Amino acid sequence: MDLLDQTSMKKLVRVGGVPEHFNLAWHIANENGVFANEGISIEWQDIPGGTGAMCNALRANELDMAITLTEGIVADILNGNPSKIVQFYVNSPLRWGIYTGKNSPINQLSEINGAKYAISRYGSGSHLMSFVNARNLGFTIDSALDFEVVGNMDGARKLLAKGEPHVFMWEKYMTKPLVDAGEFKFLGECRTPWPCFAVVARNQFIEENPDLVNTVLDIVNKSCYELKFKEKEATQMVAWRYQLKLEDAKQWFSELEYAYSEEIDEIQLLSILNDLKSLGIINRLPVSEEICYAPNILVNADNSY
Repeated sequence: MDLLDQTSMKKLVRVGGVPEHFNLAWHIANENGVFANEGISIEWQDIPGGTGAMCNALRANELDMAITLTEGIVADILNGNPSKIVQFYVNSPLRWGIYTGKNSPINQLSEINGAKYAISRYGSGSHLMSFVNARNLGFTIDSALDFEVVGNMDGARKLLAKGEPHVFMWEKYMTKPLVDAGEFKFLGECRTPWPCFAVVARNQFIEENPDLVNTVLDIVNKSCYELKFKEKEATQMVAWRYQLKLEDAKQWFSELEYAYSEEIDEIQLLSILNDLKSLGIINRLPVSEEICYAPNILVNADNSY
């Protein structure tokens, strides 16, 4: 594949991510010319449909790399997505808000057992996290009849506006303006029991460009580090760019823990895989190299796990 951007003769990397605050470090590095200084042209694509849409784009060779939810990409790799996790991106859990429409008869979490979940698509975070939420609340989800595909946030807003007993899960801080405006009712939250975001690359792209992948990761990790330690400026930027209240941006930023490293701890990975299997999100335990880029896996030396 010809990776050269013919106008600048830089190596082109097509990267996808949700249009949310977590990916600010990528945008800052790109806007400040850090990638360009290394001969890299980042073609960023906002993917409002989330992880399920990014998985489809990776499969279709429409993206080279993506920043996906951990649970979604692991499940999709086991379903044949020709990609690998090249590093974890955010180690802290994602705080999923649990919502219903303002005119819904549901008013508290204890009432959602049996309600239909609105999801962006099957295999997305909004789909898979419903199983985590159900486990936390002591019930199970077994049937495809328990879900209604809405595509993205706009689709969820249209569905919940009907006043039916639907439940929708999305990142808490990005959804809070809809709660503040009275459009959604906030029922509670559900946190991922694993690092929430991973950087993923297509297998062919990794094989053909291993040094390029490592350079991109080095730049992003440095940008994350610099952003995290400029808290005042960063929180103001997050609030302005993503239309959040400053106090919400500060709270989110105080909870944020970037990975900062390409190293993937194998013990942590095995724990994640076991948790996903126990939830029924995956149906078998793969070897680490099936999911992650092998050179970046930090293997436990004594294999005592």
